[in-house]
Order: sequence, then C-alpha cells, then structure tokens
Amino acid sequence: MPSPLVSADWLQANKSASDVRILDGSWFPAWVAEPDAGRAAYDRRHIPGAQFFDIDVIADSSSDLPHMMPGPEIFTASVEEMGIGGDTHVVVYDCNNFFASARVWWMFRTMGHENVSVLNGGLQAWLESGGETESGATAPEAAAHFTAAPKPELVVSADQVADTLTMKRPPVLDARPADRFAGRKPEPRRELKPGHIPGSMNVPASELVREDGRLLDKVHLDGIVRPYASSPAIASCGSGVSAAIIALALAELGNWEVAIYDGSWSEWGRGEKNPVEVWKT
Repeated sequence: MPSPLVSADWLQANKSASDVRILDGSWFPAWVAEPDAGRAAYDRRHIPGAQFFDIDVIADSSSDLPHMMPGPEIFTASVEEMGIGGDTHVVVYDCNNFFASARVWWMFRTMGHENVSVLNGGLQAWLESGGETESGATAPEAAAHFTAAPKPELVVSADQVADTLTMKRPPVLDARPADRFAGRKPEPRRELKPGHIPGSMNVPASELVREDGRLLDKVHLDGIVRPYASSPAIASCGSGVSAAIIALALAELGNWEVAIYDGSWSEWGRGEKNPVEVWKT
C-alpha cells in the first residue's frame, strides 16, 4: 500500500462500503486516566458503525506484561466477531494522537492482514470534516472468516533485542519522552528502572505528530527519521503502544520493515540482568 494513512474525507466517502470496517482503538495510559478510559471515550461518542478494539482485552492473558500481542487463535476469534474477514479494509482511529490506533494497525499487520489503515488525525479530524458521531455500543457485523498468517519478523523479544547490543543492528528506536529515555525522570510504572537500552536512539513519538493530531508530513518526518527510513529497525517504548507510532511514521516514508519490541521497557526495565544506560546530563 502506498500509505498506512487515510484521510477523514476518504473515510467519509467510503465508510458505507461493504468491505470497510471501522475500529476505535482509543487507549490511555493508566497514569493519566481512569481504567477503561478508552472504552468510556468510545461509549460517549464514536464514528457511526465503529466497533471498539480493546488492546487490553485482545491480548495475551497469560503474560504478566500489559497488552501483549495475543496468539493467532485469540486474535482471529476476536476480529471474526467484528465481521472482519480476509478481504476487509480495516480503518482504525482513536481520540488520543495515535494511542493506540497505530498499535492496532501493527497488530493486524503482524497477523498478516495488510489491508489496514489509520485515520490521520483520528476522531478530531473526523469531526473537523463534518462527520457525525453516535454513542453507546455498536452491534457487531455478521461474523466473517479471518485467516491469520502471522509475520513473526514484526515482533521481537528481549533476547532478540539483546542480540542487537553486540551486533549493533538493526537500530532500536525508543518512543518515550526524552527525560524518561535519558533516565532523568522516573518511570510512571514505579517498579521499572530509569534509563534506556544501551545503544538505542530516542525518537519521541510526540515529535512525529502535529498539534492537530495528524502525522507530520513526509518532509518533516524525513527530517527526524531519515537514518532509519530505508532499512529494518526495532521500535520500543514503555509497553509497546507508542512504539507503533514510529512504525507508522516509517511506513509512511516507505519502510514497512519495522518490528516492535512488544515487552518494551515494561519488560526490559524490570529485568535484573538487562543492561541499562542512564544519561545524567
């Protein structure tokens, strides 16, 4: 696909197409909002016909890490209930600057479904385009048939990240804010150490998004992530959510080979044996 994004105008024109399904992936970190704040935001108002995709529910329940990627059986059963099949064009949006629509986009791609896009600007762009909203839950579409074809190369483990420390490739890009990356500010998850994976580079996700909630245009994205725009990379963050914004931005520049370290700092920052780098200044 030429771009991972669609505009609000495109969605206005195509929202009723039989092969289009709209998902609201709104999610908020626990330290800035109440539990289930994403679901509450969806219930208050959402794009008509959109169903809610909860990254905390469609997840690996056997893991003690938050919202880890589920296996193909759980993912398949969940999306089939939403009426999503192999030929469906999935359009994901949120109300919080790509938290976590980019994550949902990456999850579909990890399961081999490439016909998935993110609404650039999310719910705010939809409203600015004159789009209407509705409240409450949306009844799911008739069940469809979805066949997962997992792409394991889009997910990396802590061991695979550790291998990059000696190989020094592919680069690890950390989407957390600069003060958290440097270790100058404590992690909001208090059990985690401050700092970052040695040798990783800081690409704060917030710097990839405009004030109006849209992704930066290609010229400005290129100015930030040009060194990583043409080769594989690994994106990381606090818990694998904002890392997907880096993957989305690089896909917009043509690099679709960005994997996500799913455990991210929630895993690395609590491991006693994992090396950590801290910048004091």
